[in-house]
Amino acid sequence: MTNDKVFPMTEEGKEKLEKELEELKTVKRKEVVERIKIARSFGDLSENSEYDAAKDEQAFIEGRISTLENMIRNAKIIKEDNLDSDTVQLGKSVTFIELPDGDEESYTIVGSAEADPFEGKISNDSPIAKSLLGHKIDDEVTVQTPGGEMKVRITAVK
Repeated sequence: MTNDKVFPMTEEGKEKLEKELEELKTVKRKEVVERIKIARSFGDLSENSEYDAAKDEQAFIEGRISTLENMIRNAKIIKEDNLDSDTVQLGKSVTFIELPDGDEESYTIVGSAEADPFEGKISNDSPIAKSLLGHKIDDEVTVQTPGGEMKVRITAVK
């Protein structure tokens, strides 16, 4: 079964994934193999928590390597020069004001591979992004959130 899902991302996001992949392959993989060797030397593997923990970490690392390789292989780079300047799109930053109280929020809409809400980067699959995509400055948009509906007005797109 092949996974043909496309992962839209910025060039910066792809580079970040490539660095993480390189770190996992060249450093973390070797570290965990060494931990497994040391844990094996303790004797009976059936009651060896160090061995179990190292094997679990190895499985996690190998799974993450596989995921990253797939994401990088199926990456679709978002080219900023192809973006309409005042329309909310993947790769753009959008600022909006919640109505009626006026709380302002800003997010950059990115692919799921590089989403990080703590850095203000939200996935294009998130409810907020889905509601805002395709709209322009001064549009009033109803956003469906897990907490209910919220009405916003877009004030900037960069």
